[in-house]
Amino acid sequence: MSYPLSARKPSKLKHIAQNPFLYGMAVPGLLFFLVFSYFPIYGVMIAFKDYNYAKGITGSEWVGFRNFEYFFTSDDFWVILRNTLTLNMLFIVFTTVAAVLIALMFNEIRNKYFKRISQSLIFLPYFMSWIVVGMIVQSLFGGEEPMVNTWLQSMGFEPINWMFESKVWPYILTVIRVWQGAGYLSIIFLAAITGISEDLYEAARIDGASKPQIVLRITLPLLVPTIMIMTLLAVGKIFNGDFAMIYAIIGDNSMLYPTTDVIDTFVFRSMRQLRDFGMSSAVGLFQSVMGLIFVIAANWITRRVSKESALF
Repeated sequence: MSYPLSARKPSKLKHIAQNPFLYGMAVPGLLFFLVFSYFPIYGVMIAFKDYNYAKGITGSEWVGFRNFEYFFTSDDFWVILRNTLTLNMLFIVFTTVAAVLIALMFNEIRNKYFKRISQSLIFLPYFMSWIVVGMIVQSLFGGEEPMVNTWLQSMGFEPINWMFESKVWPYILTVIRVWQGAGYLSIIFLAAITGISEDLYEAARIDGASKPQIVLRITLPLLVPTIMIMTLLAVGKIFNGDFAMIYAIIGDNSMLYPTTDVIDTFVFRSMRQLRDFGMSSAVGLFQSVMGLIFVIAANWITRRVSKESALF
């Protein structure tokens, strides 16, 4: 059975020609990913070559998996891997929980001026440079007379040499990460909450539900898909240590390496000493592949629990 030409679906090119501005809005995003995500894939070959500046990527000698040996056979490999996974898990869990709580609190604020000011203040740390944050942390925990020790002594506690106590730093870094990132993440969750139909809340109030019951029975269940998607996106970077944060705060303090040294800081120090681009590229490829595996595994588990919450 044939249809008139007017009823047929227009071709993609014709559709683009009819909506040039709509498709034009996607061009900057496409160019960004092409330049910074897809074109650099060509450089993955460096991970398998003895890279030479003069010969370039194609002219450098192929060495196979030799570049991976330095990292995997290092005495610190398991410590670095454990620190990277532990810190990222702490960051993901506590930042997500804090962001959800902040979003729930903002949703209950009715004074629009107070709400805007509060959102701006809690969102501000996200734009602060890690260098500035590092200076603040040094004034609190570093130097001969750390500010935190002054507070502890005023309350009758013994001072602590923070720069030699590696066990406490995962918790300190987690608090700093929550302070810096929870405000930004809460805006995403707040947007998801405002998208929930007001009819559901009105029906719950008519049935006599209290505020906590409304949050537990309506808001949180409908917020779960957004939480899962943001968590899955974070899991994709679980093998990437936050170099800017760790190095700005910890620096080259070897006393804190047992609990704070991550893959990125280890590679940076190795680059300064060995200047081996092949090794650093090999580690970067390892991080990307493991991140992909983790995302696929986490997404598979999520689909088994709730298909609506999965990425694909």
